[in-house]
Amino acid sequence: MKKILCLLLSLAMPLALAACGSSATPAAPAAEESAAVPAGEVSAAATGEPVELTVFAAASMTETLEKLAERYQEIDPNVTLVFNFDSSGTLKTQIQEGAACDLFISAGQKQMNQLDAADTTGDNEENLDLVASETRKDLLENKVTLCAAENSDKGIDSFDALAAALKDGDVLLAMGNSDVPVGQYTQRILTYYGLDEAALAAAGKITYGSNVKEVTTQVSEGSVDCGVIYCTDAYSAGLTVTDYATPEMCGQVIYPAAVLKNAAHPEEAQAFLDFLSTPEAMAVFEEVGFSAVG
Repeated sequence: MKKILCLLLSLAMPLALAACGSSATPAAPAAEESAAVPAGEVSAAATGEPVELTVFAAASMTETLEKLAERYQEIDPNVTLVFNFDSSGTLKTQIQEGAACDLFISAGQKQMNQLDAADTTGDNEENLDLVASETRKDLLENKVTLCAAENSDKGIDSFDALAAALKDGDVLLAMGNSDVPVGQYTQRILTYYGLDEAALAAAGKITYGSNVKEVTTQVSEGSVDCGVIYCTDAYSAGLTVTDYATPEMCGQVIYPAAVLKNAAHPEEAQAFLDFLSTPEAMAVFEEVGFSAVG
């Protein structure tokens, strides 16, 4: 009997060992598969959790970004883009006051500088540190333009003509507020021609808009004789550009973009910013008058 038991045990032992070995085998391919994919992508693919990416962008980018959002939905269906369009000054204030924002695209360097601890221009007087400086880039260039209302009979067909008409007090101009980039560019143009903005405003020769869209609306509705806006807004509103400001008049119009330090989704924000720099996105920007920064 003892011999029979020993024989049975000797036969059973290899089978048990084989069974133990086979149960551990499937884990190896799974580990190799995980190692082959970046951690962030594995997480997104595994959970499929939707992400709401909040983008604060200058009002002049409304039409182009809404169009690009449709394309980006195809590229990354897990990301829903939520836009807040307004003047760059208003957006800067909202960010400073703690508004949730992942990516900021400004129509002027000053508003971005004011949030960037790495700023060397002196614009960041409050020593704010809200921008991830390493992500900051000059995304686009725009142009400042003069547009006359269709019903105007003032003959404002150039900035030279505008300056002459303002000196004679025979025109009503719409421009942006002083905290709005398009307003700041217009102020430089007035200074270039030696015009006193405060005196003109007091004489009722200037009206203001809190962002470039408001200025554009005043020109479109004919409530003013002319307005200073971006060429992209003129295109979107179907207005005829009568003149373009030169860099000597107001400098270059550069749109910087950066991920925020307190971004809820910094990786997704960086991915969308990278997309905006692609030839596909640039083609959409160029349709309305933007250009890549040279």
